[in-house]
Amino acid sequence: MVSAEPFQSVAVVGPGAIGTTVAAALHEAGRTPLICGRTARDRLELSTDDGDVVVPGPVRTDPATLPGPVDLVLLAVKATQVEAATPWLTALCHEETVVCVLQNGVEQEAMVGPLVPGPVLPSVVWFPAQARPDGSVWLRAAPRLSVPDVPAAAIVVRAMLGTRCAIEAAADFRTLAWQKLLQNAVAGLMALSGRRGGMFRRDDVDELARAYLRECLAVARAEGADLPDAVAAEIVGRFRSGPPDMGTSILADREAGRALEWSVRNGVIRRLGRARAIPTPVSDVVVPLLAAASEGPG
Repeated sequence: MVSAEPFQSVAVVGPGAIGTTVAAALHEAGRTPLICGRTARDRLELSTDDGDVVVPGPVRTDPATLPGPVDLVLLAVKATQVEAATPWLTALCHEETVVCVLQNGVEQEAMVGPLVPGPVLPSVVWFPAQARPDGSVWLRAAPRLSVPDVPAAAIVVRAMLGTRCAIEAAADFRTLAWQKLLQNAVAGLMALSGRRGGMFRRDDVDELARAYLRECLAVARAEGADLPDAVAAEIVGRFRSGPPDMGTSILADREAGRALEWSVRNGVIRRLGRARAIPTPVSDVVVPLLAAASEGPG
């Protein structure tokens, strides 16, 4: 096993549900990362079906206290928090630092690239993790990450090798990223209704979700994703057959009165659809409502 001493060539920025999960996976393998966030804490806690994992802190809250740049930054803040994370990126990155963005959407490189001097690696997060009121995180399924099969991915694959978080370097990463975006987009309906996964067992919601996914699929294909027609039914089927209490991060943000990631999860479909003259009638309703729920006024 790798030494249990802090593995300071890796930093996790944003110890929320996703960041805590990845930090715990690294810690279990003896590669405890630097942890950077807004709230001072002496440890992180991850609850899983096979027990709890406690990651020793501290959670650093001041970039000025960092020992210096690292080789790998796992950026786990939401898209709405990227600007606020800029001081962390400035302190942690040199020209060869790889920033792996554990974030929703298909625009990660465009959002983060201007903020750092080195390579930005997008990723797809394939696991449900929910933050609890006490600050701990509940991991409800085995964690898995996908990254593009490019040279910058090598350091992320090495870091996660042998941990509970599986990782793949995908040749057709574009298709995987759009597949996940379609899932995230339809989950936005949960934020509008204020309901959890069980809502998809309603036939009318099922019908709406399928119509929404068909227009999302048209945009995804226009952007180069190789997705079959069946993907819409598969996504809705997973929501419909999953635990009725399953939530999503955008619903949690709505319930907490936080800003929503509506632009990268839903607005992108409408923007790209308009740019390519693809009709998006469901998005034309969903996106303004999510924007208003996030930002008001009213």
